[in-house]
Amino acid sequence: MIAVKDLTKKFDSTVALDKISFSIGSGSIFGLVGSNGAGKSTFLRTLAGIYKPDSGEVLLDEISPFENSEAKSKLFFISDYPYFIPQYTLSDMANFYARIYPNWSQKRFEELCSLFTLNSKSKISTMSKGMQRQSAIICALATMPKYLLLDEVFDGLDPVMRQLLKKIISGEVSEHDMTVIIASHNLRELEDLCDHVGLFHKGGVIFDRDLDELKLGINKVQAVFKPMPALSSFEPLDIVKTEIRGSLINLVVRGTKEEILNKINELNPIFAEVLPLTLEEVFISEMEVAGYDLDNILN
Repeated sequence: MIAVKDLTKKFDSTVALDKISFSIGSGSIFGLVGSNGAGKSTFLRTLAGIYKPDSGEVLLDEISPFENSEAKSKLFFISDYPYFIPQYTLSDMANFYARIYPNWSQKRFEELCSLFTLNSKSKISTMSKGMQRQSAIICALATMPKYLLLDEVFDGLDPVMRQLLKKIISGEVSEHDMTVIIASHNLRELEDLCDHVGLFHKGGVIFDRDLDELKLGINKVQAVFKPMPALSSFEPLDIVKTEIRGSLINLVVRGTKEEILNKINELNPIFAEVLPLTLEEVFISEMEVAGYDLDNILN
């Protein structure tokens, strides 16, 4: 269990995290989204015990990770620019981490090297960016962490490796009850992996929701009418957003698929269908209702 309570972190006059509070349950995959400078990396570094909070607290199983070897032995943090000891091979890094992490699994390390098809005897400095990131992932998972913190982990990975990593992470969570936090500005990358998502903006958390719950009660409607009914005809629907292009109307509507279709069909459309929203579309709709422009937040 991760608990964040009024957490604040400053760098001189810059407030990177501004009294944020939320929690992350055990055995979940939490997607942390937001633009560059939103506070995602600062939060992960504070959670990893690298930064000390200026006020408030972040707790791993009710323990602060800062200068706490017990808490840090349970987590592994891969930054957006993974660090490796100069001139070390992947095997050298494995030996290094085996001395630090009590749950290190050499068997798991060798399995992962085989899955990612990396030569553990090659110097990491000679590897491509994608292969270096794979090396960091292999080392991280071989420590058998309870908490895995990933900052832009998909950056530099090709589509095949991205899918492999998603499959491995899902398996680790299912088999070992691992908790994973993935920071990214790419909502589409996280959509089929995370079960919970939080949106950071200017050091604050403006959105924190369960993904299934988020998607369940909102749908996109496309319908064709000739002639187009008056907008007042659609008032029985709980409409979030409306867009009309000639005889085509696009609606974002709260409610179940069946309820929405029944009300639309009462207006005698030529064609109508209800489609699930992507995670990005759900976020845009929710943020617009809350008065935010998500495009500006993420870009």
